[in-house]
Amino acid sequence: MGRVETSALIRLILNLLWFVFGGWLSGLLWLFGGAILALTVVGLPWTFAAWRIASYSFWPFGREVVWRDEFTGQHDIGTGGLGLVLNVVWFIFAGWYIALSHLIIAVAEFISIIGIPFALKDLELAKLALAPIGRTIRDKP
Repeated sequence: MGRVETSALIRLILNLLWFVFGGWLSGLLWLFGGAILALTVVGLPWTFAAWRIASYSFWPFGREVVWRDEFTGQHDIGTGGLGLVLNVVWFIFAGWYIALSHLIIAVAEFISIIGIPFALKDLELAKLALAPIGRTIRDKP
């Protein structure tokens, strides 16, 4: 078994464990939150960000969160001033307590020692929950 195959197998195992032990719930909650945002119409700018986070919550290993303008090399409406305003509004009304929940879970995972890889992903989700506009998810190179 080659190094790449071993790495892919480890990512698969970590993703399956993540999904079984809570990733499915986290992802569903993000999907539900995005649907609620879409229904309010006012929340539409955050809907797709919530759904991107949901996809990452379901299957995070082997993927990473990056700023969209760094990934594409181009600025867009979500990476400029409007994106900053949308992130501030998000932080005030939702981001801080969602991030706090991921932080609390990460602490419990760190304490277990075997949960450290999962804690690191929860910390990434906490960071993403603070400011989701202008971010995207990509496969790790």
